[in-house]
Amino acid sequence: MTFHGGPDGGPEPRHDFSSNANALGPNPVLLAAIRRADLSRYPDPSYGALREVLAAHHRVPAESVVPGSGASELIHRLVRVRAGAVLALGPTFGEYAHAARAAGMGYREARSREAFLRGLGNAALAFLAQPNNPTGELFEAGFVQEAARRASRYGAWLVFDLAYAPLTGAAVPALEGAVRLFAPNKAHGLTGVRAGYLIAPSENLAARLVGAAPSWVIGAAEVAFLRAQAGAGARNWLRGTLPTLFAWRRRLAGLLRERGYAVQEGAANFVMARLGEDAAAFLRARGLRVRPLADKGLPDWARLSAQPPKALAALAAALEERA
Repeated sequence: MTFHGGPDGGPEPRHDFSSNANALGPNPVLLAAIRRADLSRYPDPSYGALREVLAAHHRVPAESVVPGSGASELIHRLVRVRAGAVLALGPTFGEYAHAARAAGMGYREARSREAFLRGLGNAALAFLAQPNNPTGELFEAGFVQEAARRASRYGAWLVFDLAYAPLTGAAVPALEGAVRLFAPNKAHGLTGVRAGYLIAPSENLAARLVGAAPSWVIGAAEVAFLRAQAGAGARNWLRGTLPTLFAWRRRLAGLLRERGYAVQEGAANFVMARLGEDAAAFLRARGLRVRPLADKGLPDWARLSAQPPKALAALAAALEERA
């Protein structure tokens, strides 16, 4: 199993910096929509009305929209359908590697942009997170366009993972000629709702992905969530949270730097910090959970999300104790 942050089998922490969910959530507009859902009935197995709503939101044909049980399920489905070597630009989301290995496919994680571009010649499927997790890096349009050009030339499927794009408040380069993957539950503070979708660059590719899904891959609550998150009310709530989240992220980065820790800030609502190998266990014992990054080849580093002032004060006190 891939560790993403969040529950770790221990007691609930006082403050959870390990999950990248919007710390101002859950979005009340979406909670209300979920509560209105009729859970006594099966949803439409073809998700026709949902696909129409998402298509109108993105201005694409409904036939190109593929709902799924969160980003992870859709990643696994993509790997099974494409069936070939998988490439990603690391350090990055661990589900790409997990999906490749679960399907018996080769996996390579390039550690530079140049290596990623070169690797597209030997890849069947390539993932590029926009912004990246855990670094928060947002790749500029020039690199994105070159990656898409090379993927097209070599016949690789290029997938832009846009899970954290709504949490940047910025225009995120992602080309319509590639697969675009959306996981809005993080941005709206509802990670317990397992729902996502992708937009395929062709209806044929979308049909193959739809055909690879089990029946009723998402339920009525998830349908209600995905429909409502495309609406103005939900999007206005999210937009209103971003200034506070960015302020909390800046305070978090400043707090860490003031204590001598190296910090990498990116475009989203989290940072990376070089806290030392024992930091995660030390903080966990004091009721604070962070996301260690040893599994990504970064044993001294951890990922921490933007959290409210009370959580930041508790983190500062724990780090003072550790000093």
